Amino acid sequence: MNDLRALPSLACAGFASMAAMRMCDAMLPALGQSFGASPSDAAQTISAFALAYGVMQLVYGPLGDGFGKPRVVMGAACGAAVASLLSAFAPSVLLLSVGRAGMGACAAGIIPLTMAWVGDRVPYERRQQVLASLLTYTVLGLMLGAWAGGAIAQVSSWRVAFVLVASLFLLSALGVARAMRNEVASAERQVRAPYVRQVQALLRAPWARTVFAVVFLEGALVFGALAFIPTALHDRFHLSLVQAGGVVALFGVGGLVYSRLARRLVQALGAARLAMCGAISLSLALATLAAMPTAAFALPACFLAGAGFYMLHNTLQNCATQLSTTARGTGVSLFACALFLGQSSGVTAAAIVADRLSTTAWFALASPLLLALGIAFAWRLWVQDAGHRVAA
Repeated sequence: MNDLRALPSLACAGFASMAAMRMCDAMLPALGQSFGASPSDAAQTISAFALAYGVMQLVYGPLGDGFGKPRVVMGAACGAAVASLLSAFAPSVLLLSVGRAGMGACAAGIIPLTMAWVGDRVPYERRQQVLASLLTYTVLGLMLGAWAGGAIAQVSSWRVAFVLVASLFLLSALGVARAMRNEVASAERQVRAPYVRQVQALLRAPWARTVFAVVFLEGALVFGALAFIPTALHDRFHLSLVQAGGVVALFGVGGLVYSRLARRLVQALGAARLAMCGAISLSLALATLAAMPTAAFALPACFLAGAGFYMLHNTLQNCATQLSTTARGTGVSLFACALFLGQSSGVTAAAIVADRLSTTAWFALASPLLLALGIAFAWRLWVQDAGHRVAA
């Protein structure tokens, strides 16, 4: 395995980016009170980050391939730190939304380029284990960002949360700079085709199209369901939104448990069977949520859904890092873009289903679709890996 001294700092930058993404979720009431803004106006701070984060995925791939992935991550983390500090002193909700868009635009390149960097340095057969350790940081960032944003806003000021996130971004950038200071500046630069040709080459490859399609559908089905679990618990069993949010947090706990067991699971099952187990777990979890007679059934279901999602998604991440060895950053960025578009489409579709049928109808629909998706992908992955073994 090649030198991975920069990985802890890159992972910390990924933690900061995920914490920044979710930090406004629980502080919306505080933002509305601070600016005298309506809930919809305050929620623009969330959508502005997400929109910029998704659009900028297409920019960072060629930048990382051309100028070196850790260097671009350093610049992105520094930019996110500046945007976060500016957001901390925003005098209006409009300017705060602009600052959040800047945070999203900068943070967008951190995790995809870190994954691509791991792909450059870790052999394929060991890569999924390293990516799983990176998942620990990102899942913790998602969980703690949502919780800490509300907690800090309640005990102090929401502005303090932005200053703390800015500090995390800056410290991460300094850590990457220190780890990479002895590297040759041109080590990662190669003669590359223009960006449009790189994208066309990836989209012409059947396996790349398969991976992009699967992660799009995975994002749509899983995150469409995840968005409506609190509402379903509130409507059906009269849980408070705080209690329902705590139940959904078990999704992240399931992901953390998987990340700690990933090495053993990958070695014992292999990539195809691990993806299959993830899809089966997701299908069972969503079927349980659709039919649950009491709210207590949601506890193991959310945990199982989290573990299953990261089994499947971690396998997809590993595949994404191998789509192109000469334009790896572009391949992973397109993968992230497909996931983001899938999430957005899934939440929209799930909202339509909830309006016309019920909040749990999407769970019942997504359960068999995820099972079918997992079976198809696991078979295709097995064929792909078999072909590589024959070629070797």
